[in-house]
Amino acid sequence: MPDSPPLVGISTYLESTARWGVWEQSAALLPAGYPRLVQRSGGMAAMLPPGAPEHAAAAVARLDGLVIAGGPDVDPARYGAERHPMTGPPARERDVWESALLEAALAAGTPLLAICRGMQLLNVVLGGTLVQHLPETVGHGGHSGPTGVFARHAVKPVPDTLLARAVPEAVEVPTYHHQAVDRLGDGLVVSAYADDGTPEALELPGAAGFVLAVQWHPEAGEDLRVMEALVRAAG
Repeated sequence: MPDSPPLVGISTYLESTARWGVWEQSAALLPAGYPRLVQRSGGMAAMLPPGAPEHAAAAVARLDGLVIAGGPDVDPARYGAERHPMTGPPARERDVWESALLEAALAAGTPLLAICRGMQLLNVVLGGTLVQHLPETVGHGGHSGPTGVFARHAVKPVPDTLLARAVPEAVEVPTYHHQAVDRLGDGLVVSAYADDGTPEALELPGAAGFVLAVQWHPEAGEDLRVMEALVRAAG
């Protein structure tokens, strides 16, 4: 029998109210682009709704790879900062759960891809800080489009990095964020930049396993290479 595809867990939103069919209930949600990207890249996808942080290591132990998905702003209290007026409401349950998942994956050497909020949270877990609000630049070349609309801008990989091995050339990417990495967390290096100097990818060269984080949203585009790199590492 052929080998099973690697099992990749993806963290999810936890929303107090969601609608589908005749129902309006609380729900664990994930944009379909995430599992589809895993599947198109050769993996199997499993959703990981927020849970008890003490169970994170056991959850990660059952996975071949982990994706920390995008979502709301990280609570600035987690990196010792006052809340900026433009910072969104906290998602504390998700912050706690995903921080525990990140710590478990780093400890176990489980291949890890962190996307947008996931990149920011990885930086915070490793002792870094965030810029809570970027200057407003809407439209092509900005970091965010109008509400609920992805922008597109170029990112330039840093040569001789994990990212550059997967995506060696400058590319345009779908993006939707108003926060960014400020002080780098322990051991992290920047492996891609936007034209305005904003860090667009991070990695952890001394890690026991594959660790890559991107500020953009590969699940909203057609380029599979970042996820394919994770799936290869998970295999």
